[in-house]
Amino acid sequence: MHPDIQIVEPNLDGAELRIGVVMSRFNPVVCHGLRDACLDELIKLGVAAEDITLVTVPGALEIPLALQTLAMSEDEDFDALIALGAVIRGETYHFELVSNESGAGVTRVGLDTGVPIANAILTTETDEQAEARMEVKGREAARVAVEMVNLNKSFFE
Repeated sequence: MHPDIQIVEPNLDGAELRIGVVMSRFNPVVCHGLRDACLDELIKLGVAAEDITLVTVPGALEIPLALQTLAMSEDEDFDALIALGAVIRGETYHFELVSNESGAGVTRVGLDTGVPIANAILTTETDEQAEARMEVKGREAARVAVEMVNLNKSFFE
């Protein structure tokens, strides 16, 4: 690698960060597993418990609006947001609709507001696949949120 290339290293220091988490209540076993892993990881990264806000919504389609509300809140100044949910394939087209629209909505909120959002809305074929991924994805979402906040801050300080 060329010696003049500036490299920005990942920074997973969550101290003094304010994080909002939006969790779907649909598929509760998986969503609670995502939540528990995510919150545990945020604490391990140094985010203070009092600096974490958890909001629940009925399902994955409601997550983007809740994220947008948090991102635009003047009372709370969230550094990053996290989306937690599970969309598990059924026998109808509804799976594709919910998966596509919730994912697009989460992305749009992040781009429109400039607030980093970690998307951990699982889309799986079966309950077993979702349960196998919930802890890893919950922890990854916490790390992504903290890393992206710190990346953004490194360019504006």
